[in-house]
Amino acid sequence: MVKRRIFNRLYSAIIFLILADSLSAQDPQFTQFYANPLYLAPSFAGATQDHRLATNYRNQWPEIPGAFQTYSFSYDHFFSNFNSGIGILLLHDKAGAGNLSQTNIGLQYSYDFMVNDIWHVRPGVHFKYSTFGITFGNLIFNAPNEVPPTDITGDVDFEASVMTYSDKFWFGTSFDHLLKPNPSFYQEQSVIPMKINVFGGARLLKRGRLLKPIDETISIAFNFKHQDKFNQLDLGLYWSKMPIAIGLWYRGVPPFNSDRGDAIALLLGYKSNFLNIGYSYDFTISNLVTSTGGAHEVSLTYEFKTRKRRRMHAIPCPEF
Repeated sequence: MVKRRIFNRLYSAIIFLILADSLSAQDPQFTQFYANPLYLAPSFAGATQDHRLATNYRNQWPEIPGAFQTYSFSYDHFFSNFNSGIGILLLHDKAGAGNLSQTNIGLQYSYDFMVNDIWHVRPGVHFKYSTFGITFGNLIFNAPNEVPPTDITGDVDFEASVMTYSDKFWFGTSFDHLLKPNPSFYQEQSVIPMKINVFGGARLLKRGRLLKPIDETISIAFNFKHQDKFNQLDLGLYWSKMPIAIGLWYRGVPPFNSDRGDAIALLLGYKSNFLNIGYSYDFTISNLVTSTGGAHEVSLTYEFKTRKRRRMHAIPCPEF
């Protein structure tokens, strides 16, 4: 047990040195990014019939000491009189015995343009403030190290996105970290590189009874991310028949992740008119297959109304 604790702390120290003072820090990720739409792109702010609350939890690589754990909470609402949506997003991510953490709080705005009877265009913006923290006293080094002047630092940031969609298709892109926030604890110049997301998909099947909601769909989707020197491509297939949804995702860009890719994710969701509950598990298929323990993720989305619901042109993407 003593050796294991020493190893865990040494591992956390290595993670601290790599991440806290690196020029290529990477953002948290979610497998169920459509269950966390405001994190995917601010264009999704207000993409709901009334009020929407969403919370997400991800435990990534639980078999590795100091596993990454990510929490998020969001609220958004659509103002039909102004064709506008607003959203609030809170995110917290931590890892290691040193509790290396990132906390974001931001305000989002989107506007829905109706180009014609079929297509809509939806730009969005996200203003946020990010803090970065570390419990340096929890870390043990073999040699003396200079303790940073602060164990918490913060900076402002900005994200912009645009999305176009119809009844069957959606396609969008987002650009995050446009203000290049500085996460360094040593008051040095160190920036988080810009992250570019390109996402989209198509709804291949839509079935429902006359004058009743859609009860069965089949969709395909993709999500490509580029940040600094890193690229990631997710390809997914969804089948949904009320109240059950099943999804299968492949993640990776062979041979950059490995000859096989990074992970295969299975998703199971429950849907009702107001409540969605999702669980997914990522099976690691890269060279780390025997070391990580995969990733667990849980999502909960609740939509509620304060008055009679209005019909709106819904984005056809999945709910998970």
